Amino acid sequence: MSLLMHTLHVELGERSYPVYIGRDLLSDSVLLGQHIRGSQVVIVSNDKVAPLYLDRVRAGLGDRGLVTEVVLPDGEQYKTLATLAEIFDQVMADNHNRTTTFIAVGGGVVGDITGFAAACYQRGVNFVQVPTTLLAQVDSSVGGKTAVNHPLGKNMIGAFYQPAAVLIDTNTLHTLPPRELSAGLAEVVKYGLICDEPFYRWLQEQMPRLMAREEAALAEAIERSCSNKARVVAADEREGGIRAILNLGHTFGHAIEAAQGYGQWLHGEAVATGMLLALELSARRGHIPDHEVASLRRLLADMHLPVDAPADMTAADFLEYMARDKKVVDGRLRLVLLDAVGEARIVDNVTENELMDLLDGTGSAA
Repeated sequence: MSLLMHTLHVELGERSYPVYIGRDLLSDSVLLGQHIRGSQVVIVSNDKVAPLYLDRVRAGLGDRGLVTEVVLPDGEQYKTLATLAEIFDQVMADNHNRTTTFIAVGGGVVGDITGFAAACYQRGVNFVQVPTTLLAQVDSSVGGKTAVNHPLGKNMIGAFYQPAAVLIDTNTLHTLPPRELSAGLAEVVKYGLICDEPFYRWLQEQMPRLMAREEAALAEAIERSCSNKARVVAADEREGGIRAILNLGHTFGHAIEAAQGYGQWLHGEAVATGMLLALELSARRGHIPDHEVASLRRLLADMHLPVDAPADMTAADFLEYMARDKKVVDGRLRLVLLDAVGEARIVDNVTENELMDLLDGTGSAA
């Protein structure tokens, strides 16, 4: 595919918006400017990303009456109500009104917390996503899920709030640490597993190119991932049904993140292990062959992702945190399993005994 800009659309009626994918998009002031309303802007970033890209984003805004920069500490452990309050403190001190635009420049934590702040400030203001990590580009920036964490559960406090646009500058991946690249690729693999079997086979073949950051391969992986997510979100914006398939591995993964302490495992690392557990459970139920579980294990290992749960997590630990998951409905835990590679199903009939058998000795689970 060409490395020129590609545009996808998340079709949600009056809340529809474009997703731009290409290189050097941060230098395109016209592209960003057309999604800014009014003369006030709030740019939210973190202390790792801001030194790299904040000046470029600000320069691309042109002449604005008021630009407030909020630089947060980096890390999942800061995705809290206290940090949210810090954003509001600065925005209100600078007297931003309801015509302001919030711009999130960073990874998933920055995008989630900025989106939630935009949803809440004066009951909702304009919001643009500029994701700079692979995980944020292919997952959290698209779809309108915004939230902060609580010590008892991940993303338990939040809102559905769609951005006005998503700008994905693939050049930002050149500065991404290797561990975060791998974590982002876990979410890319997820799309193939849940709804795009040809994409999954392509990923198995192309993973060496992706790990080597070959630009054409990464651009294609980002576009196909965003296209898959846009299609699912358009069918079910608020996760009343099919959108829940995007949570493959996430219930197990969120339990790992919460139990280990937010920030110890990257989100994509925990999801990788969670996906492997979900496929193992699918195989135990006779839905997929064992060789698909083994194949995913090899692929994740080649991506330098963890394939075993933390050695100090027991089955009881998993069940404790999974019981608090936001996907529990009326006391029934919903999990995403596979009927086949590329065909996901949401189930609510997994028994505690099944989970205990799966999770006992999770250091070697799956």
